[in-house]
Amino acid sequence: MNVVAYEADNIKNLIYTIRGKQVMLDSDVARLFEYETKDINRNVKNNIDRFPEYYCFQLTENEYEALRCKFFTLKGRGKHRKYLPYVFTEHGITMLAGILKSRVAINVSIKIVDTFVEMRKLILNNGQVFERLTTMEYKMLEHDKKFDEVFEELQRNKNEEFKQQVFFNGQIYDSYSLIIDIIKTAQKKILIIDNYIDDTILKMLTKKNKDVEAVILTLQKSNITKLDIQKFNKEYTTLKVAKTDKFHDRFIVIDNEKLYHIGVSLKDLGKKYFAISKIEDREYLEKINKMG
Repeated sequence: MNVVAYEADNIKNLIYTIRGKQVMLDSDVARLFEYETKDINRNVKNNIDRFPEYYCFQLTENEYEALRCKFFTLKGRGKHRKYLPYVFTEHGITMLAGILKSRVAINVSIKIVDTFVEMRKLILNNGQVFERLTTMEYKMLEHDKKFDEVFEELQRNKNEEFKQQVFFNGQIYDSYSLIIDIIKTAQKKILIIDNYIDDTILKMLTKKNKDVEAVILTLQKSNITKLDIQKFNKEYTTLKVAKTDKFHDRFIVIDNEKLYHIGVSLKDLGKKYFAISKIEDREYLEKINKMG
């Protein structure tokens, strides 16, 4: 399989949820990596200490049969297998690519992991949509292959605003991505209120739209210097930092119109459980705007 072919492959349709984990079948990984399935599994067995269960595990008969019943295309792919297939999480796929040391495997593994992350983020951001699907609708999605239609619809709407999202310990990438998405929506001004910022916030603000004014309200003892601000403004322009001790919580205001409450300092995203919520009450928005 050449690079063009793998780019055209619909990777998201090869990812399944088993035991609460997003995984990919060994045969599909082998095909994308341009290896035989037996060679993939032999490399795993020869390096078994590098593949704990949350990297790779073998399906039970019931799991495999359920998977084949749900997705009829599996009947053809795995019909003549002599053993139960293994499945890989995104961690296992990355580890496998490193062991194989194949340029194709490494390049494809990056694409696969990006797809894992994209799907996880999409499902988290649209949890209420999936909750509204009835059992019958799930069966239709499974047997009529309509999940792809739902996925594409969610893709088209993924930039729509959320109301609230909870993040768990370790969700650094997901929480960071959501903050960046919020910052990118600003057309005129971004107001950030955070008592404990450091240069992490400057890296986030490099993603803002050109000529959007950024204002940060923080404590006197904040770990951001005048030199940091000067260097930032030479390249990205219009960053102002003001000192205040009137806030305890963290907020982001976009274009004086949208108010977000952040449950943790922006420098600590993903380190503990927290939530990001949009506050709809105009009274609170107006009071905070007066401060900024």
